[in-house]
Amino acid sequence: MKNPTAQIQKILLSIFLLLTLPVAASAAEREFDMTIEEVQIEVAPGFSNKVFAFNGQVPGPLIHVQEGDDLTVHVTNNTALAHTVHWHGVNQIGSWKSDGVPDVTQPQIEPGERFTYKFKADRPGSLWYHCHVNVWEHVAIRGMWGPLIVDPKKPSAKEKKVTKDVIMMMSAWQSVYGSTYGKGGGPADYSDFFSVNAKSFPYSQPVRVTQGDVVRFRMYGAGDETHQMHLHGHDQLLSFKDGYPLPAPYYIDTAPVGPGERYDAIVNMNNPGLFIFHDHVDKHMSNNGAMLGGPVTIIEYDGVPRDSWYAWKDKAYDPDFFYSESMKKGYGIFLNPNFQGRPVEQSRRRK
Repeated sequence: MKNPTAQIQKILLSIFLLLTLPVAASAAEREFDMTIEEVQIEVAPGFSNKVFAFNGQVPGPLIHVQEGDDLTVHVTNNTALAHTVHWHGVNQIGSWKSDGVPDVTQPQIEPGERFTYKFKADRPGSLWYHCHVNVWEHVAIRGMWGPLIVDPKKPSAKEKKVTKDVIMMMSAWQSVYGSTYGKGGGPADYSDFFSVNAKSFPYSQPVRVTQGDVVRFRMYGAGDETHQMHLHGHDQLLSFKDGYPLPAPYYIDTAPVGPGERYDAIVNMNNPGLFIFHDHVDKHMSNNGAMLGGPVTIIEYDGVPRDSWYAWKDKAYDPDFFYSESMKKGYGIFLNPNFQGRPVEQSRRRK
């Protein structure tokens, strides 16, 4: 006869092992509504541009989800031209018809029509979304892009130390086509304004930090120019490329962000002062030749005095210009009213 005590101990051990096994996080189902609108935004002093804007704003809304989540996104086209949405970085495993490529995975979303995308957030990182119709115009100079941040189920020790996220989407503009839909962005066309999150200095915003902060700069090449992003006073630990963690992160002072690329740099805020973070392509540092302009921000430490001559001494501050505040709010879709454009009158759309 078997030993009953041993049998009881074996059962108790099995129960203990079952109770202590890690429980896999269940995927959330997230459903969002997006529209595409024709609006006009002010990019730089004296320069406004007509854009095709997701939910009426540029950049488009931040979509923040977790790895494994199931997404349903309903997109309504309220413009006079056709569009699609490509979810750049999502591998679309088993959902290729949601990849957003016209005449390959779907018909174009014609004016007034609606299309629904269904896919799983199958890999983490700094991803994004953009139109895939006439990308040389719609993406390059019409602002049809926004961030898609997918948090990993198991963040690394490095990621856990981050206290502030800063999303920087660099792009270029062609003022000669700023008021004319359906033109521009071609290989012979010339870009004369450059921006971060659709604003050129001085219309961009500072990054305000406290000594001891650990900032994750998520840098995007949202247009068709390469931006060499140079941070003064600090080393950037380049840690992620296109959402993928680098096996051997390395320090740089200038990150080469090409079209479609994303680089994530981790920076320890350990040098109080006011330090510029700018594009090191010289012509990008101007607004149509006027210095200082382009994709510029300034790291402003708490407690550092702003002299009377400081360019942003009396700056009206938007703490969510880089979606830093929205990234703290959990998962969902987040808008910034300061990114909203002015509606373009229907009768004058094509002029």
